[in-house]
Amino acid sequence: MSGGGVDMATAVGPVTLANPVMTASGTAGHGAELSAYCDLESLGAVVVKSVSTFAWPGNRVPRLAPTAGGMLNSVGLQGSGVATWLAEDLPALAGTNATVVASIWGRRVDDFAEAASALAGASPAVVAVEVNVSCPNVEDGSSMFAHSPAATAAAVTAARASGLPLWVKLSPNTTDVRPIAAAALDAGAVALTLVNTVMGMGIDIGERSARLGGVTGGLSGAAIHPVAVRAVFECRAAFPDAGIVGVGGVRSGADAVELLMAGADAVQVGTATLVDPRAPVRVRDGIERWCRRHGVARVRDVVSAAHEGAKVRAR
Repeated sequence: MSGGGVDMATAVGPVTLANPVMTASGTAGHGAELSAYCDLESLGAVVVKSVSTFAWPGNRVPRLAPTAGGMLNSVGLQGSGVATWLAEDLPALAGTNATVVASIWGRRVDDFAEAASALAGASPAVVAVEVNVSCPNVEDGSSMFAHSPAATAAAVTAARASGLPLWVKLSPNTTDVRPIAAAALDAGAVALTLVNTVMGMGIDIGERSARLGGVTGGLSGAAIHPVAVRAVFECRAAFPDAGIVGVGGVRSGADAVELLMAGADAVQVGTATLVDPRAPVRVRDGIERWCRRHGVARVRDVVSAAHEGAKVRAR
């Protein structure tokens, strides 16, 4: 119970959180970088940047380009690998008393298995593993894992080696995310993280060339918020018992409440953190203020509220 009488506790599958606001992977660093700006223990969780079993240099520069509704990025999952993360980044992050969610990725199914196995001894410092399947699968012609139910299921099955609850981060760059989500849940995931970035591109019309070194990149920020709301709403209707984390364009408490009403148990704050490192705290406080203004005693009572409204209008 936080100040003002609002119970902010929630749960994503079997993982209980003090409040529903987390950082989004890739926007808060590998460890305790944000601790200089906010109390990481006060967040629901810190979701760290995705790591694989190997070090990866990332994409060519430039890697970031602002857009009217957010940002294009082509960082390319740069990182030094899960072993280095466990040895150098996790201890400092755990020292802040933050609730930690690790994130893993791979280019082959075996990469997910090896990264997950490395995390098998990370509990209790790590409470869950987010499986980032929105990356190229070189075993399937470099198509994205998250574009195939079978490939997604294979990655999730491999990630079970961690022994920790699995959240699967899915891509909106598919006609219908629900078959992919079903495959992930059937393979053992306890929660869905919806959604990763939308593929996009920017062109420097003065230079007549792509604005990103990787040519195309992921669009994040306010522009994709309605996409995330739609994906969360559809998946909550299809999978009423699954854990769901909403992510995409969360800049305020109102944005977060919208995703909660769509069916998310919790939300992640990403691009907004790059503009203001205190953004996750602002969003958390914004949710609490909204609840107080509307007489909501428990934030859990807001979850899936839009589904009830849709039923009323359908009568």
